Amino acid sequence: MTLQVAIEGVAFWASRLPGWDLARAVIRGEQAPPEAASARPAPTLLAPTERRRAPDTVAVALEVAGRACEAAGRKPSDLPSVFASTHGDLAISDYMCSTLAATPALISPIKFHNSVHNAAAGYWSIGTGSLAPYTAISAYEYTFGAGLIEAATQAACEERPVLYVAFDIEAKGALASMAPSRGLLGAALVLAPASAAQKQRSLILTTESVAESRPTAPRSAAAPLVADNALAPCLPFFEILAMSQPRTLCLALSKQMALNVQVN
Repeated sequence: MTLQVAIEGVAFWASRLPGWDLARAVIRGEQAPPEAASARPAPTLLAPTERRRAPDTVAVALEVAGRACEAAGRKPSDLPSVFASTHGDLAISDYMCSTLAATPALISPIKFHNSVHNAAAGYWSIGTGSLAPYTAISAYEYTFGAGLIEAATQAACEERPVLYVAFDIEAKGALASMAPSRGLLGAALVLAPASAAQKQRSLILTTESVAESRPTAPRSAAAPLVADNALAPCLPFFEILAMSQPRTLCLALSKQMALNVQVN
């Protein structure tokens, strides 16, 4: 299968790389990485009360989603979206398990509300007033590639721009030993049909069956800043986006399936 789509907008946010402009400069070697981690983003899309009680997953996902739409010059409420996360909100999952085991009658309705995998997508649709469809998916260590091909397929088949948002946060408690993840990391793209590629950078996506998929490894100074986050496999893609010349990379879709991405 081969797909071609245009890239209209890019966004990136990590605890040590808070913003695409900074991340791109670090990847290019134009700026040294910051020494300290930043506080989590505070997306202005939400009302102050909602912003305070929104979990980290929602904060980082809405931050990059809004920035990508801004970069693309697209109205957020117009775009169908794909939200992808390896683990969802492991901090809330740990709280839910601990509370249910010890004092189940004290479970927080708000925590329960925020525990579902599509919580970030729901906050986004409510905050933007969007009636466009959204998809929330997970594919464990293959999540970024799976989400990318889902968003590209929708853009190509529906012939309309699609917002793609991927994010993961810090794991907490007992779950951290089985599903480790450190810091916050979010990334977003606005993908459009190939007809828009004349004035934009574009992607050509090709899937292939292989004996063993060998994803492209990160190479820049940004790599150690996000290496411990569950979404770290996305970094080679953004390393190539940071460069101006066409390049290719491989993202794993499973142990025996690869997604070859040509960035033009």
